[in-house]
Amino acid sequence: MSIRKRVWTTESGEERSAYVVQYSTAERDARGKRKRHIKTFDRKKDAEDFQAQVRIDVKKGVHTPTSRSITVEQAGDLWIDGCGDLERSSVDQYRQHLKFHINPYLGPLKLAALTVAIVREWQDKLRNGIPAPGQKVGEVRSATMVKKVTTSLSSLLSDALERGKVGHNVVRSMTANRSRKRKVERRQKRKLVIGRDIPEPREVDALLQHTNSERWRAFFLTAVRCGLRASELRGLRWQDVDFKKSELHVRQRADRYNTIGNPKSADSQRVVPVPPKTLAALKAWKLQCPKNEAQLHLVFPNGSGKVETHSNIIERGIIPAWETAGITVPMLDEGGKPQRDEKGRPVVRAKYTGAHSLRHYFASWCLARPPVGLGLNLKELSERIGHASIQITIDTYAHLIPRADHAEELAAAEGKFG
Repeated sequence: MSIRKRVWTTESGEERSAYVVQYSTAERDARGKRKRHIKTFDRKKDAEDFQAQVRIDVKKGVHTPTSRSITVEQAGDLWIDGCGDLERSSVDQYRQHLKFHINPYLGPLKLAALTVAIVREWQDKLRNGIPAPGQKVGEVRSATMVKKVTTSLSSLLSDALERGKVGHNVVRSMTANRSRKRKVERRQKRKLVIGRDIPEPREVDALLQHTNSERWRAFFLTAVRCGLRASELRGLRWQDVDFKKSELHVRQRADRYNTIGNPKSADSQRVVPVPPKTLAALKAWKLQCPKNEAQLHLVFPNGSGKVETHSNIIERGIIPAWETAGITVPMLDEGGKPQRDEKGRPVVRAKYTGAHSLRHYFASWCLARPPVGLGLNLKELSERIGHASIQITIDTYAHLIPRADHAEELAAAEGKFG
């Protein structure tokens, strides 16, 4: 295996150079000789990196020459075909990652030609909104989106590795400065704030006081006092509510396509205590709840007893309820000034527009000390909220744990050294 510099002169008299990596593999040609391969690079460093990786791959017997390698787009098709056991929403997300973020930039490239430098350059293009080849306009991707599509590219390469289509996963090789990047990501990740991401207790009280519908009152109470995800609320059945034991069982959920399936994870299958007022609201709503011929027995169905869509819950339930309760914020124009209607009145919108804010409120209520909250620890909260691991609970809600006032202790300690 060797690297040599090739120098030549173009027809216009310009001198150019390139670095050629020449190597052989264990494969034999028709005459029984070991097959030789070459690959050309503009930079010597890229040639050296390729040589080092090929040396390892050839030794392991996993090297795939570029001439026999498939493209990233072809590998993506194989990867999607192998995702049949995943949820439909997950597969659709992977398709979107391929269609809009991966294939336009990397699709025609052979897997064997994919390097860490190329992946880094691709990430930079996504972050900076540089158009893909053939596109006139680019789109800036957020750090979160870049991270998600990079994970998809890594999964694609892992699948190709298992199929013997590539020798290694270059995304996994991107270990340089990983520790530093993780620290930066942790610093950039915004913590949940009460009053901005999490409704305040007075705001939730206003929401419940201004909700006259039995259906939505039961829905909101179940959300803020039991902490179910929107998908779990949409899939909740009456047989999962135990009125005698004052608890409900999370056994299924409804996905974005209104298909009933298993909860998000094994830990999402749980038993949650139901407070008395929430239980009373559920009993009152059960008398009016629409029935369905398919006998779905859903607690919060649509008017015909079928699975309610997530968009209807947001647009017809949550947002109008916040606006009716007066929990709003002014809408701003492009200059950052409050918008006004034809009569000069301020234009406002609901302060909280998603269902997850109600689940965040439940978490903050669980951690708050009695009599304001339940005073649970993080382990107990993790079990009630159905997180896959307690680390998720810690990362998301640990900063909400009430801190004791140590002012007296600090003053006493300071006096000892005065």
